[in-house]
Amino acid sequence: GKRDFKYEYLAKNNISSIPYKEIYNNSPMYFMVQKDLVQGEKYNTGFALNELFNLNSLGLLTKRDKFIIDFEKSYIINRLNDFIGESNSNELLALKYDLKLKDNDKWDLIKSRNEINKTGIVGEKFRVLNYRCFDKRYIYYDDNFVARLNKKVLSHLSYENLAIISTRQLADNNFNHIFISNIISDQCFISNKTKEGCQVFPLYLYPANKEQLALGETAERVPNMNMEIVAQIAKGIDCIFSSDEDKDYPLDLKPSFAPIDLLDYIYAILHSPNYREKYKEFLKIDFPRVPYPKDAASFWQYVALGGELRKIHLLESPVVEQYITEYPEDGNNVVDKIRFEPYIYENTAMSEDGQYHYPDYLGLVFINDTQYFKDVPTVAWEFYIGGYQPAQKWLKDRKGRTLGFEDILHYQKIIVALKETDRIMKEIDSV
Repeated sequence: GKRDFKYEYLAKNNISSIPYKEIYNNSPMYFMVQKDLVQGEKYNTGFALNELFNLNSLGLLTKRDKFIIDFEKSYIINRLNDFIGESNSNELLALKYDLKLKDNDKWDLIKSRNEINKTGIVGEKFRVLNYRCFDKRYIYYDDNFVARLNKKVLSHLSYENLAIISTRQLADNNFNHIFISNIISDQCFISNKTKEGCQVFPLYLYPANKEQLALGETAERVPNMNMEIVAQIAKGIDCIFSSDEDKDYPLDLKPSFAPIDLLDYIYAILHSPNYREKYKEFLKIDFPRVPYPKDAASFWQYVALGGELRKIHLLESPVVEQYITEYPEDGNNVVDKIRFEPYIYENTAMSEDGQYHYPDYLGLVFINDTQYFKDVPTVAWEFYIGGYQPAQKWLKDRKGRTLGFEDILHYQKIIVALKETDRIMKEIDSV
């Protein structure tokens, strides 16, 4: 406010006449702002992701994305080939690829160059990476080029596995920061904001010496879970926990639930709009907490919806191939000026109660002056996962590139996935 206003206010009031609100500061957080501490107490009765999943860490960090990550493996190979031999000076390579000769994070261009000259390009080190939401790319997964491999956790994603992806803190007030992965993930997978590094919570842990097993040998994976929390959940829903979801139990025993069921339950709860709104002040300050299930009936309802969401987000559900958009115009398919032009498609179908449905708000997503995706729902175009709007970011990250046939289909799958996510989130709130 203006200085005169402040002077006038102070002249007319005193410390006893100003209606201050008392702030209760409780340990361990000492928020120093107004909080609903009753809600906080209820929220804290749940379990945090890092309390349930014993092993977790940030995703990988390269510090050299443009050099060691790409849409095509061949582009990375070409860049690495420049490091082999003596035809290029170290200074030229640094200038050509915008690299430092040395940095404060153990990167040493000369050392990395010496190492790859010894080993050559190792094919097994090429991995598919979850770079951004719905956006997989290639990486040369080698500590001579990647600043932080975080293998202690990410090595468990080298085998059949799943991982919940979330964050410890938020940069703003809205929690959208939950996703799923079945491969290694970048630290900026669901957000590139400083506070919101992507935290990886693997479902299973594999033996450290799995690579050394003889042909035909098997090694059992184990759930990456705090069994005390699991036991409390099992008691609450009157079920037994099975670490092997394929194992059959005698009919006279209680029903069983598996690690995947618990993951799906968590996935559903953290996609609840009501839950996100109710506990938004607490979700933004530390790892998300999840309430213990109240009973078996609601638990299995959440499991079903969470499982549906999980398959959709991994693009494994057949639903994502039931395209709701079109790509009608021929052209060069080069992504240039991206824009969204909304319109209203009047859905005149009548519901059972005799009322007309609300209109579907749709739009055209132009990738250049003449080519577009038709009938893109506004809800999908504007939808947030973490710090990104995937329907927009996926295209922006491909500006100047030519979309191939598979790219066009993939984008249409993303649109279905986002619209279905919005639908399922509403269903979760109705449980």
